[in-house]
Amino acid sequence: MRVFVTGASGYVGSVVVRELINAGHKVIGLTHSDNGAAILKEAGVEVLRGDLDDLDSLRSGSASADGVIHLAFKHSSDFAGSLATDLLVIETIGAVLKGSGKPFVATGHFNGTASDNAVFGLAEHGVRTSIVHLSPSVHGEGDTGFVPRLIKIARDKGISAYIGGGSNRWPAVHRLDAAHLFLLALEKAPAGSRLDGVGDEGIPFCYIAGVISRHLNVPLISISHEEAESHFSYLGFSAIAALDIPRSSVLTQELLGWRPIQPGLIADLEQGYYFKN
Repeated sequence: MRVFVTGASGYVGSVVVRELINAGHKVIGLTHSDNGAAILKEAGVEVLRGDLDDLDSLRSGSASADGVIHLAFKHSSDFAGSLATDLLVIETIGAVLKGSGKPFVATGHFNGTASDNAVFGLAEHGVRTSIVHLSPSVHGEGDTGFVPRLIKIARDKGISAYIGGGSNRWPAVHRLDAAHLFLLALEKAPAGSRLDGVGDEGIPFCYIAGVISRHLNVPLISISHEEAESHFSYLGFSAIAALDIPRSSVLTQELLGWRPIQPGLIADLEQGYYFKN
């Protein structure tokens, strides 16, 4: 099928595109930059110039496709504004797809209840919708998310810290496993599906801090919640470091036959490439 993908040249999008093409699909990729267009052309993708504020390009891409995967998201300090944009994008794409029976796979976001509800609502209007909620850590080559920020904090401050006993847990998924989940969602997820992109169900924070400590050769230290507010506020991390948010993908695996097969987060970190720069 012809698949319209927003965020096609991004960290997750680029490997989703590869999965789609390897599975025999043709991809239309949305991009606003010359560099993004060059990356997509090199991958064999049909380029559509535009961005999330260009509703006409979203309508055009959706109308010309047999299915849509929405991965793009505005990453800015105005998170509420980014969520509002995401909702408008979903509503715009959804208006084109209503009554078509075509698949529409969206990406879930923290506090994105309005967007989730809009996606699920489309399932009642002839769109085979699903939402993929990825783990907070989507790890692999090119990662710029939570773990690289932790590594930078440890490198800059000279210690690798965890809070209290460090037993609070983070779920994680390898980006290649995540990409395969998006493919399966497009091909066979039932309308109204909520899918959990989880490989590691919950890695204790102290384990992650321990690997960072060894690879950077800095002390591994437990700090109090009061100290954590200052320590992790660097790079805006204080609200995240103490979270205990284990999640499971058992139902998703049963529904789609998806199996995470790539290295888990700790094994991925032990390969060393996260610490080269």
